[in-house]
Amino acid sequence: MKTSLDKKVKDYEINNDYFNVLGEQSSAWRHEYLRHKNTILFRGDVLNENTFDKEFIDLIVTSPPYNVDIQYNSNKDDLSYEQYLDFSEKWMTNCFKWSKTQARFLLNIPLDKNKGGQKSVGADLTSLAQKIGWKYHSTIIWNEGNISRRTAWGSWLSASAPYVIAPVELIVVLFKDNWKKTNGSKNSDISKEDFMEWTNGLWTFNGESKKRIGHPAPFPIQLPHRGIKLFSYLRDVVFDPFAGSGTTLIAASNNNRIGVGLEIDINYCEIAKQRILKETNNIIFSNEKTKNTIRSHNGVL
Repeated sequence: MKTSLDKKVKDYEINNDYFNVLGEQSSAWRHEYLRHKNTILFRGDVLNENTFDKEFIDLIVTSPPYNVDIQYNSNKDDLSYEQYLDFSEKWMTNCFKWSKTQARFLLNIPLDKNKGGQKSVGADLTSLAQKIGWKYHSTIIWNEGNISRRTAWGSWLSASAPYVIAPVELIVVLFKDNWKKTNGSKNSDISKEDFMEWTNGLWTFNGESKKRIGHPAPFPIQLPHRGIKLFSYLRDVVFDPFAGSGTTLIAASNNNRIGVGLEIDINYCEIAKQRILKETNNIIFSNEKTKNTIRSHNGVL
């Protein structure tokens, strides 16, 4: 007689073909920096189309460089706008090639920017993604609530040339070929309360501390946590091509997904490694409205 344990084991059976990227370690184009539980971090360059040679991604959650002159160790963040669009096209094209037909893509980008001239970054990158082949589904507005940190006003108290700055960022929701998801485990683990709240396209939570994380542009774990719960099944492969401090990989592991990250900078790889080793399977999220806590459980590779 089959027990509930048998059913659970069956639910997590992994087809070798489906997860074959996990069977591959280092190559000429990528170096395996960490393999821990259901997480793999590679050191490599998303601009290199040879980094991966198969479609393995179910969900991408990432926040690429914004080109606002942040002092990254291994990325030039003060390109001309044309160079930045070329950079964006290259990495989004590679991610498209590495994604399965029903893959989703959560792209965290600014609405616009005024440093170096006003640019409609959100609209331009969304159009560029569609040119590559990504299909548009919707946009989530992330209300970061950082208006108090404003320092640029343009013409102060004058109609001469004021700056209008919205304290929000975008999470653009894209997909590859088909929006309806029919592959994978077909097991969702989102609560009714979270589903109702998060399908409202206005998300409000604070940003992350650079000092606490040790990275110049970290995003808060609530962002990938919500995206992973809402847009992927248990055991799906979640990919971050700009792994940075490892936040997406931590959220993936703690929500029983396969986390695969790519990061070009060895110092950020080490930060991500230490955070993954320390923070996976230890995060508790609190739902302020229901006072419920959600403790993630671990899967088995």
